[in-house]
Amino acid sequence: MASHGVPRVTDAISGGEEELKKIDHYKELVNLVQAKVYNLLVEPCCFTSLTLIQIKERQYTREVLLLTSKLLIFNPEYYTIWNHRRRILQNLFSLAKSSQAISETNSELDQVHACSKSILDLITEDLHFGFSLLRKFPKCYWIWNHRRWVLRQASTYLTIAEARSFWDGELSLVGKMLTLDNRNFHGWGYRRIVVAALESKELNESATAKSMVKGEFDYTTRMIGTSMSNFSAWHNRSKLIPRLLDELNASDAERRQLLNDELTWIQEGLYTDSHDQSLWFYHRTLMCTFDPTFTSRSMAPNLKVQDRLQYIESEIEKLVEMLEDDEDCKWIYQSLIQLNILYRDITGSWDPRSAALQTWMISLKRLDPLRQERWVDLEKRMNNS
Repeated sequence: MASHGVPRVTDAISGGEEELKKIDHYKELVNLVQAKVYNLLVEPCCFTSLTLIQIKERQYTREVLLLTSKLLIFNPEYYTIWNHRRRILQNLFSLAKSSQAISETNSELDQVHACSKSILDLITEDLHFGFSLLRKFPKCYWIWNHRRWVLRQASTYLTIAEARSFWDGELSLVGKMLTLDNRNFHGWGYRRIVVAALESKELNESATAKSMVKGEFDYTTRMIGTSMSNFSAWHNRSKLIPRLLDELNASDAERRQLLNDELTWIQEGLYTDSHDQSLWFYHRTLMCTFDPTFTSRSMAPNLKVQDRLQYIESEIEKLVEMLEDDEDCKWIYQSLIQLNILYRDITGSWDPRSAALQTWMISLKRLDPLRQERWVDLEKRMNNS
């Protein structure tokens, strides 16, 4: 099945008999892993001769780790097995840290290095295994969650340089995955986590961590330039802009210039495809700049009331102009109504163009019947105010 137009890699479907064999093997793996982890008696009818043993203790070993790998290849959505895998890895990390034999010829530094190398190998292997699953199942929550956990262990057990190399590699990996599917919201969320980690003090030997906000802002620009229909990229951009402006210590004039640039860019997109929901969501985010409720947290917090009203009037004008070529776009009517309500909330009176509000509301209810009651309720509140 394709996702965002990107085909998912799947195995060819075999005949019924072959599928039944796979199912039986899958059930056997499930029972075997559960038995070894939970100290259960293995029933002879369930397993091959190799598994007809009584488990006397919890077996958090490399052997069982391999069994979880086989099972997760069958079904990566099996979150309980991911939990088992983490317990096994924790045990292996502890063993690697504590079981290094101290000989007379080895210095303490050599022992620490040997221990670190063992844990480093475990983490490397696990990340490689996770990547092979991500290529087939890029939207599986449990793979992404486990990957984050493994990287946190790298930050805990390894040196700063070693841990940072893993996180740097993740930034490159998620970049490649977003190139394949630039609207994978798992990838965008994971990218924010990776960037935050790379900016943190824990992964920087210097006292001051270097900000990556400018690079990430430029990255959203490139990705949106590739495809403007990208909810995640627009969302990421909206989170980066306030921080970018603060770090640049931008003046009011510079903030206003960026606001103008963003408004121009989104308008170009809306004129190209007025039915693209992601563009309207970002347009709504920009309109919050003029809302007194959100102004203090916006990219231009010091706009005067008159300036805000001019922006609102300008947007209403552009939207009315768009209606001339696209009378069947419900997003235009919705935005016109919202902007007129905002104008009234600021000034205490309706914009001169609000005479068409009733007509816009009728069109909105016709074009968006699934939200009919929502618009009826909004209409009542508008009439009663």
